[in-house]
Amino acid sequence: MREVPDFPKPGVVFRDFTPVLTDPDALRAVVDALQDKIDDSTQVIAAIESRGFLLGAALGYGWRYGVVPLRKPGKLPVVADSVSYELEYGTASLELPAGAIQPGQRVVVVDDVLATGGTAEAACALVERAGGIVTGVSVVLEIAALGGRSRLAGREVNALLAV
Repeated sequence: MREVPDFPKPGVVFRDFTPVLTDPDALRAVVDALQDKIDDSTQVIAAIESRGFLLGAALGYGWRYGVVPLRKPGKLPVVADSVSYELEYGTASLELPAGAIQPGQRVVVVDDVLATGGTAEAACALVERAGGIVTGVSVVLEIAALGGRSRLAGREVNALLAV
């Protein structure tokens, strides 16, 4: 991953996933490593906008999971639920498409980075409020100093790399 200082705001270091996406061998290695950590009972990937979509789609295709996109507001024609949360540089919201997660479905939440944990926590809340069972949270990179894992207490959290 590439580090981009002062993006999206001064003082924030953005972890850019693009170099992994552009290298076919690196992308395959990352997707395979994520799959190795996913609970065998998982049925659905809840992919967080936007880089989580790319990972979720690859996992869904490669291992036959359904993929549910968790979107930013205003992107879905029919919304089942919405959760707002805090980021290290502001606030945001995620929305769940109507009818996308069925009660009892076993769902892993996938994204590229775990920072403060607000996004992953919101994603888990959306899944659980729809009646889904969160089997874990899987990310490529965890920024451990920001303490995001603590917001996901009681959940299996897997990061391929922690810095």
